[in-house]
Amino acid sequence: MSGGAVSSCKVVLANNIAKGLLAEVQAGLAKLDRKPHLLGILGNDDPAAKVYADWTEKTAKENGFDYTLRQVAKDDVEETIIAGNNDKDIDGIIVYYPIFNNRQDQYLQQIVDVGKDVEGLSHQYIFNMYQNIRFLDDSQAIKSILPCTPLAVIKILEYLHIYNTILPYGNRLFGRTICVVNRSEVVGRPLAALLANDGASVYSVDISGVQMFTRGEGIRKRKHEVVEKEGWSLKDCAPLSDVVITGVPGDKFKFPNHLLKEGAVCINFSSEKNFTPEVKERASIYVPAIGKVTIVVLLRNLLRIVQNKQAQIEHDSTVDAQTETLDV
Repeated sequence: MSGGAVSSCKVVLANNIAKGLLAEVQAGLAKLDRKPHLLGILGNDDPAAKVYADWTEKTAKENGFDYTLRQVAKDDVEETIIAGNNDKDIDGIIVYYPIFNNRQDQYLQQIVDVGKDVEGLSHQYIFNMYQNIRFLDDSQAIKSILPCTPLAVIKILEYLHIYNTILPYGNRLFGRTICVVNRSEVVGRPLAALLANDGASVYSVDISGVQMFTRGEGIRKRKHEVVEKEGWSLKDCAPLSDVVITGVPGDKFKFPNHLLKEGAVCINFSSEKNFTPEVKERASIYVPAIGKVTIVVLLRNLLRIVQNKQAQIEHDSTVDAQTETLDV
């Protein structure tokens, strides 16, 4: 920063955001009569995946969850998932991708039991997410599971009060313009869809160009639609955006800070530093990493799976009781 100027940018660390979410998780955990059990499956040699697995284990055990890590050859991942599906002592399963780094990984995502899928990657959850369906049942007792990293970004935006709680739930990003630099099928595209489903106008940027995700003018549509912005690039949409979220995995990419709208909120979910320190000269809020929030969201999803199971049991008991009454 030049000339000794004092930055007006607030740097918010993931650990501080995670604390509030952990308190919510602890409150839910206190109502259970046992520890939820998470199974981690590591079938690659990626150091980042091992770090993520270790952090998951540490956070889980420190906060009242059981965690088991199974390190297996990639050709044994499929049968390890199936064994976890059939193990009544396992409540949730996380697979540390990539395994094969091709369509085989998509197949593995689909064989995880939907009732144990803490990552929200099963077809039913992905369908619900894109269709803006937030529950698995008509009575709205069983909540759908969302992918961990996109949900972590949303929880950060809620913490930063980017979501307007005066507006109805589901419309609380109305009036916000957000730029997401990453359109991967695992994080970037789901994140753009979730933000648009909550009312934002979202510019989704990758090397092939720019797409715009919205629920139409005046957020009149139930779910988002996608429009190609022909000829657009980052320089066209970044200056229009109240929030810029980056997740480019390459160490060579640095967001061009001069494109930032004055006072923009900047969030980086990449393991690389997508923003240079000079981002603080234009941003009002900067979140440099989100990993610790992602792990807490993973535990929150595990808790929700256990809660969903209990809700299903209670619902079935009520239906059985009503059926018996009718029979009498």
